[in-house]
Amino acid sequence: MKNIIVATLLATAVLVANHSLANSNVQEVTKATASQATTKLRLNQASVEQLVAVPGLGKVKAEAIVAHISENGAISNEADLTKVKGIGPKLAARVAQYVSFD
Repeated sequence: MKNIIVATLLATAVLVANHSLANSNVQEVTKATASQATTKLRLNQASVEQLVAVPGLGKVKAEAIVAHISENGAISNEADLTKVKGIGPKLAARVAQYVSFD
């Protein structure tokens, strides 16, 4: 009976320790994700290489954005982004999550 109690206490201690470690790791990942989310790429100053890193943009669309800015001036908002050849409302909305228009 004493062995069962010791085994139960040991198992409980291991579970509590694992739970604490798991919560610690989740908090670290959440903090990292939050800090990354607040750092947006400045669309009007970005290079083709930087824009390619934005989800949904490949090299061709990144080049089109840079060319559009060069020819027409800064892109002010998500609606302006749809004026770039090959970028529709859905892609503009997706890209807008990762860029700032300042």
